[in-house]
Amino acid sequence: MRRKIFPIIIAAIGILCFFEGDFGNFLIFLMLIVGFWLIYRGFKGRKVRPKKENLPFLSKEKEAYYRNSGMSEREIEIFRETMNLSKQQILRLQQNMQKSAKLKAIDLRHDTLKAAKALFKELVKEPKRLPECSQFLYTHLPNIVDLTDNYVEINEHEIKSKEVYGKLEESAQIIDQMAALIVKDYQQFVAEDLEDMDVEISIAKKNLERHPKPTTK
Repeated sequence: MRRKIFPIIIAAIGILCFFEGDFGNFLIFLMLIVGFWLIYRGFKGRKVRPKKENLPFLSKEKEAYYRNSGMSEREIEIFRETMNLSKQQILRLQQNMQKSAKLKAIDLRHDTLKAAKALFKELVKEPKRLPECSQFLYTHLPNIVDLTDNYVEINEHEIKSKEVYGKLEESAQIIDQMAALIVKDYQQFVAEDLEDMDVEISIAKKNLERHPKPTTK
């Protein structure tokens, strides 16, 4: 409280002395300047809290699903905030991929967007597995969004130097590597399901071998 009142008092004294004709006093003049400066710094230093992005409405059915999955209230909150942010990042990535032929080619080569959306859907079905996707959610996805943001911004410059083309090519190579990592994230997440499918296929083949389909005459 004192920090807020002190510069105001100093400024008031300085103004009073000014109107009384004592402006020639260098000390008072200095106090006046310092007072206004401190007030300015005080207002400037106030930070406006960013608005928290509104989360989608949580239905009772969805909340019950989370509860039945064994999630606490805090875990549900973290999961919903994380997934909401990831959804916005995936949409941003999709927009960026459509703005450049080079980025489109990378997406087609790796099916990056399909993998990202598929992993998102799998997480929605299995929210307790959120920690398994930490690399995707907190590193790979944000990084590729930032990289494509920068690529699109630079690529839209009307005049490009040889150095700029070199930076774009270097950036595209890194984006290509990040795209492959996102696909790998998805493959690792569903690896257990694929193993289960392999087992089921193997059992089915053995059953077919034991009981071959009768030939018709």
